[in-house]
Amino acid sequence: MELFNQIFVDPFVTMYELPDLLLQTLWEGFVSGTLYSLIALGFVLIFKASSVFNFAQGIMVVFAALTLVGLHELGVPAYLALLLTLGVMYLLAFSVERLVLRHMVNQPDIILFMTTIGLTFILIGAGELVFGGEPKAMITEELGLPTGSSDWDVFGGIVIFQHIDIAAAVIAFLLILGLAIFFNKTRIGRALRAVADDHQAALSVGISLNQIWVIVWFAAGIVALATGIMWAAKSDVSFALQVVALKALPVLVLGGFTSIPGAIVGGLIIGFSEKLFDLYWGVPILGGGTESWFAFIVALLFLLYRPEGLFGEKHIERI
Repeated sequence: MELFNQIFVDPFVTMYELPDLLLQTLWEGFVSGTLYSLIALGFVLIFKASSVFNFAQGIMVVFAALTLVGLHELGVPAYLALLLTLGVMYLLAFSVERLVLRHMVNQPDIILFMTTIGLTFILIGAGELVFGGEPKAMITEELGLPTGSSDWDVFGGIVIFQHIDIAAAVIAFLLILGLAIFFNKTRIGRALRAVADDHQAALSVGISLNQIWVIVWFAAGIVALATGIMWAAKSDVSFALQVVALKALPVLVLGGFTSIPGAIVGGLIIGFSEKLFDLYWGVPILGGGTESWFAFIVALLFLLYRPEGLFGEKHIERI
């Protein structure tokens, strides 16, 4: 009976006894979920346009953040360094298309996947060669991002809002909104959706796959840069940051590999669920640390009962 109370009763009692802690946890889950959505969005963009699962998206986050900080350390003003970093990410997208994807057309998916793994190690080596392997501090104040925190009364409970978390949520929302408008309202966006639906049909109406791939990888690079800035502002810029990108895998499983709304919803589900589980079951019962693996348990359950995800398309094979 004592074990039953510890597992099932005590967490719900705690939920009502600590409203401040619950609200704080929900806010932190929202911020984490938003950033997970951003990471997953980079995977979705590339997968939709080229059917390539870009294993290198995680190191692209690190590489973009390292480039920004490294340029600033060389004396380049922060905003100019930001623009130059965008240029570097475009050159990366152009190089990937010209040197890799162009020669991998019609290759099996596993070959393309292994190619992105190779790209990951190339970027790791290039990053360590140019910027070194030591952690670096993100130039948060130089970019005009807010620091500090504020205590707000929310529904009768006090919640501590880190200003950088508020900025991260706002920037992520604006970036996702901008990409949604770009995909749905512009000619290039419609071409991207046509390529995502059918490569051969897109080619038949004169859409250049090579140009589309460059644009998509550049868009994923922009997402990687924004993600790198926000995550590094909460910790440091280091190669360990690429591990955060692994959280995009459960998000993709939940939302579907080709769905932008799915990336958003899946990220929020993972963000909220892992924080709440760690608070009410992880810390009191398992001693904490459940955030590193709980998302993958959720993903496993989805793979068992809904492998296409919440927004993915069901594939029905007729015999």
